Amino acid sequence: MKKAHNKAIVIGATGLVGQALVEQLQQADDFSEITVVVRKKSDKFNAYSKVNQLVLDDFLLLNDEDVAGHSHAFSCLGSTIKQAGSKQAFYAIDYEINAHFADLIQDKNIHLLVISALGANAKSPIFYNKVKGELENYLKQLTIYKLSIFQPSLLIGKRSDVRVFEDMAQTLFKLVEKTWTKPFKVKPVSAEQLAHTMLQAAQTQSAAFKLYDNLSIQQPS
Repeated sequence: MKKAHNKAIVIGATGLVGQALVEQLQQADDFSEITVVVRKKSDKFNAYSKVNQLVLDDFLLLNDEDVAGHSHAFSCLGSTIKQAGSKQAFYAIDYEINAHFADLIQDKNIHLLVISALGANAKSPIFYNKVKGELENYLKQLTIYKLSIFQPSLLIGKRSDVRVFEDMAQTLFKLVEKTWTKPFKVKPVSAEQLAHTMLQAAQTQSAAFKLYDNLSIQQPS
């Protein structure tokens, strides 16, 4: 059995991937404590013996003391323009909060693991991809002890919020999934697959930086 010495802090814990990740961290022998940053307490997280809930109305209020003492910092935080309500609100969530979280990790012995997206590119004409690319560029220029960036395609799973386009895409994919059995660049992945890849990266990554593309999420080592 692995020694339980790692401590994780997670933002975006109530989302599709975040919930899957927290469940897997709870089951991982090498993680002894999990701090989830939430806007209101969740009964589901109360059921996990390792989980402590840090309640903040605004994640920009996270400070150095909150992240200190953790070995790993996971961001599963992300939205869509429609869900956020505007491009400005989307940018505030997907860029500003994630950038603030990363700022707190700087110059600490903490492994930062962040979900981006397939197609992330700061020069993209697509606003969503542009913001993701800008965030990736920002993270790479910080002095972070260890950094992992994940670029999944469409995520499969049951969301608490309504995302019409993604729901339609999931339905279509399920109809042809039996035919498309082999991995390919844009093949959708499940929240559990992505969470598993993040946990595996936390446990095994030795490089200071590693990018996990959609193919590697489909086929974790």
